[in-house]
Amino acid sequence: MIFDYILILAIIFFLFGTIIGSFLNVVIYRMNTSRSLGGRSACMSCQNKLTWYELIPLFSFLGLGGRCRNCKIKISFQYPLVEFFTGLIFAFLFLKLKDIYSLFDYAFIIAFIYYAVIFSILVVITVYDLKHKIIPDILSFVFGALAFIGIFFFSAIGGSAFGGHNIFYPHMPSILEFLSGLLIALPFAFFWLVSSGRWMGLGDAKLALGIGWLLGLSGALSGLVIAFYLGAIIGLFLIIFSKSFGWSYKMKSEIPFAPFLVLGTILVFLFELNFF
Repeated sequence: MIFDYILILAIIFFLFGTIIGSFLNVVIYRMNTSRSLGGRSACMSCQNKLTWYELIPLFSFLGLGGRCRNCKIKISFQYPLVEFFTGLIFAFLFLKLKDIYSLFDYAFIIAFIYYAVIFSILVVITVYDLKHKIIPDILSFVFGALAFIGIFFFSAIGGSAFGGHNIFYPHMPSILEFLSGLLIALPFAFFWLVSSGRWMGLGDAKLALGIGWLLGLSGALSGLVIAFYLGAIIGLFLIIFSKSFGWSYKMKSEIPFAPFLVLGTILVFLFELNFF
């Protein structure tokens, strides 16, 4: 009975996440364009305004067969993927926090909103970097600012957040918590400087700054380990199977690293993967 109750709530949070994911798609497509975030959505090809039943996360894509109802052009898989993975993040975030707080505890509400906003920004950073190979400064700044503010109110990955203790507790951070962002970002900035941007982008250093504050030093290092391993594995896969799939990846091809940093961050936080 309790299991069914938790499952139902997890599904509700998943569905809520898909709705947020739908909005994140709008942000991704309209960022740094002349279009505002307001106004009705339209087909990117024929500009036909979408009806309400074409805007239902996941289900509209499936119901339309992945094509525009008006011009029949294929709809990008980005839409359902962003909705689905944002839903998963929200569901797992609920499952993580429900073991620490009751559902209607003010601390649960504060923690969920804070981390939901944080991870939503990281989703936008990931997809935008994949599409354009750049991380908008505004996203890095907002993420870094929220992560820095969070060290005054939330425990880091390596602190008392785990083992059933509070995540949300206002406190004065330690010196190490203050420096964690800089300590994680400095190596990225160094690689960017000495390579003139060939090895690492400055955007990755800005992103790493927020990750250090979000996860703490040990958690951020764990996230980096996961990111580098995933980057190496997927990079080799793309190179080895490039010709088979008609891709053009080579040893010197530029592969965005931010998605791996974000994935490592999310995995470390949600599943408590702390190697240090």
